[in-house]
Amino acid sequence: MAMNQRYTNALHIAVTAPRDIKSGDPVQVGQISGVAQIDAKTGEKVTIWLDGSWDIEVTGALATEGLPVYITSAGKLTATATGNTPWGIALASKTSGAAPVEVAPLGYTAPAPAGAGA
Repeated sequence: MAMNQRYTNALHIAVTAPRDIKSGDPVQVGQISGVAQIDAKTGEKVTIWLDGSWDIEVTGALATEGLPVYITSAGKLTATATGNTPWGIALASKTSGAAPVEVAPLGYTAPAPAGAGA
């Protein structure tokens, strides 16, 4: 039997906080998207859940459920793709402005393929 396993499903993990984090905040570290379960300062370990659905404030309109939700460099969720990184999927629609909406984090995502000559 392998003795080097750390997590059974790796859905609730600890990562290094990219900024000051509050419990319930969306977090993205590289290709990992989840929701913080504890507060953490920049550089500290923070436990995040990569699964489930969460009511988190999203800025912008989401016309239908199933649309992508993006994270800004400041760690806020938005419906705007330009200049932002995919973070999750909306499980409900909402009008413009900033308001909580049910979202599911992407969890682990595959890195983009390298360009030609990379």
